[in-house]
Amino acid sequence: MSWLTAFFSWLGEFFGNPENWSGPGGIPMRLLEHLEFSALALALAALIAVPLGLLIGHTGRGEVLVVVSANLARALPTLGLLVMFVLLLGTASIWPVIIPLVLLSVPPILVNTFEGIKGVDPELRDAAYGMGLRGGQVLLRVLVPVAMPLILLGCRLSAIQVVATTTVAAYTGLGGLGRYVIDGFATKDYASVVGGSVLIVLFALVVQILFTLAQRVTVSPGVSQRLKVR
Repeated sequence: MSWLTAFFSWLGEFFGNPENWSGPGGIPMRLLEHLEFSALALALAALIAVPLGLLIGHTGRGEVLVVVSANLARALPTLGLLVMFVLLLGTASIWPVIIPLVLLSVPPILVNTFEGIKGVDPELRDAAYGMGLRGGQVLLRVLVPVAMPLILLGCRLSAIQVVATTTVAAYTGLGGLGRYVIDGFATKDYASVVGGSVLIVLFALVVQILFTLAQRVTVSPGVSQRLKVR
């Protein structure tokens, strides 16, 4: 059990060091930087993927884009993209990091939004049209509320991926929790590596919990009950 003893020893060394709790390299600042990168990438991805998924799911046009997006999600080498954009754009801004994170985040949101809209019961659509609702009204008032669980699922999957992958921002000299991991490996400071890794895992768990709570608040009770019955 020596590895377990070493693990907790490194944790105690990392979190017990006062220098890790203040200044520009402290945990609060690194956490804020990680949150900034993750939130910006997820927001941009949602702005792209959600409207596109709604449009394709509602009209049935452009489904090939969803298939391509789903395949890209499995094939995109995030670190390779990061290096490419750093070479193209330099390291003077955060965009060499944000662009790969957005490309990683779009497919899960797009696929789940599309599937959520497309999977709505056709009889529900017909009933909405029969009540005199038009295309946009049917989409926003009927289809989106029913598809909301899948849309939020896509956002949650992307958010967790982004939080975990934002660690690569440290490769470009930017901040975030990945600094502890990258710098720790470079200097053989394993307490920093373990502490940073634990912080990233905890951050991802918090994001998971927040999206679960958001789903309970935003999804209609009738839709939630329908999912449970299924």
